[in-house]
Amino acid sequence: MGLLIRNIKGLVQTEDNPKIRVCGKEMAVLNAISDAYLFLENGLISDFGYMRDLKKAAIKQLRIKDDIDASGKFIFPSFCDSHTHLVYAGSRETEFKDKVKGLSYKEIAKRGGGILNSAKKLHETSEDELFEQSMVRIDEIISLGTGAVEIKSGYGLNLNDELKMLRVIKRIKESAPLEVKATFLGAHAVPEEFRNKRGKYVDLVINEMIPAVAAEQLADFIDVFCDRGFFTPEDTERILMAGLKYDLIPKIHANELDFSGGVQAGVKYNALSVDHLEMTGDSEIKTLKETGTMPTLLPGSAFFLGLPDPPARKMIDAGLPVALASDYNPGSSPSGNMKLVMSLACIKLKMLPEEAINAVTINSAYAMGLSDTHGSIAMGKVANIFITKEIPSYEFMPYAFGSDLIDTVILKGKVI
Repeated sequence: MGLLIRNIKGLVQTEDNPKIRVCGKEMAVLNAISDAYLFLENGLISDFGYMRDLKKAAIKQLRIKDDIDASGKFIFPSFCDSHTHLVYAGSRETEFKDKVKGLSYKEIAKRGGGILNSAKKLHETSEDELFEQSMVRIDEIISLGTGAVEIKSGYGLNLNDELKMLRVIKRIKESAPLEVKATFLGAHAVPEEFRNKRGKYVDLVINEMIPAVAAEQLADFIDVFCDRGFFTPEDTERILMAGLKYDLIPKIHANELDFSGGVQAGVKYNALSVDHLEMTGDSEIKTLKETGTMPTLLPGSAFFLGLPDPPARKMIDAGLPVALASDYNPGSSPSGNMKLVMSLACIKLKMLPEEAINAVTINSAYAMGLSDTHGSIAMGKVANIFITKEIPSYEFMPYAFGSDLIDTVILKGKVI
C-alpha cells in the first residue's frame, strides 16, 4: 500500500530517462510538471504524471493507503548534502566573535582555535554524548529538506578519536531515516604534537588509521585537506593511494585558501569530488573538463569566512557540472540549511535558480555516489521528497532566502 499525493502545483526535477549528473548549459534546464500527482510505494517512487491522466480507473489500480492534497504546493526531491562535518562536539561561537573583530582564520588557529579546538573538545566528549549532539543536527537538517548527507571525520586527529567519530556516523546511518555516507578525513589538520613533523603524521594516517578504519568498514570515502598550511599534493597523493588499497573512494578539500594543486591531485586519482574551490583558475577548469570528478562549491563557508567566491559562472560556462553543499561545521559554516545554500549560490555566485536546484539535487547526489537512487523524481528512485508550503513558483525557494517554506518531509516513502 502506498501514498498518493495529488493536485501538486509543481512537481520539480522529474526525469523519464534519469541522468547521473548535468553539466554546463544543461544545468539551466529543470523539468517540472504542473498540476501533477505522485505515487510512492514500498519506499520508492512508483508513478507520477499530470492530474488529467489520473483517471478513476488508474486510481483503482494504485494500492493507496494514504492520500495528500498538495494544492498550491510544490514537491522537490530531497536535498543531497555531499559535504558536511556535522559530527562535532560543542560549538565555536567565541571564534565567531574573533572573526567579527577582524582576526583571520590563520590568526585564530594560531591562538588555539580552528580545527584543533574542535579536536580538543571532541577528545573530551564520550561517544554517546557525541552521538546525541549529532542527532540533534541530523533532525535539524531533515526538517530543512535534506534526505541524504555525507559526514566526515577529521576532528579526531588521532586513531582512537577518528574511530570514535566514524562509529558515531555509523550509528547515525543505522538509526536516522535519511541516507548517510561516511568519509574518513584523518588528514584534516596537523595535530599540535606533529607541528614540525607533518610527514610523520601522514605516516600515521597511512599506516595506522586507514587500516583500522577499513577493518571496521567505517568509511565509504577518504578525504584530504590539500591546501596552504595543511597538506601538500604529495601528502595527498600518498594518502589517496593508501586509501584506494582499501577501496576508499577519494574526495578532496581543495583550493579554499590558495592554488594548492589539490584539484590536479584529485583528478589524477579519480576523486568523486573536489570541494571548496574558491581559488579556481583556467588551469583547474581545464583539468576538470571531461572527467568524472564533480566540482563541489560551499558558498556557506566562503560567506561566513569572507573568502572570495568560487567562479561558478565560469565553471558552468566552460561546460563543467557543479554541485553545492553546506559544509556544516562549527568553525566556518555552522548551518546545514541547503535552501540557504541555494540562495547564496544565486545571490553570490550568480547561478540561475534552475542551476542551483540541479546543484543541490542530482549533482550533489552524484558527488555522494547516489545519483542512481537519489536527487530527482524518477521511477524506482528512493522516495525522498519534501512538500513546500503554498508558493508561486520553484524560483521562490532561493528567492525567499529567510523563509521557512517546507511543509512536509517524506523519507523512504514515510512522512517524517
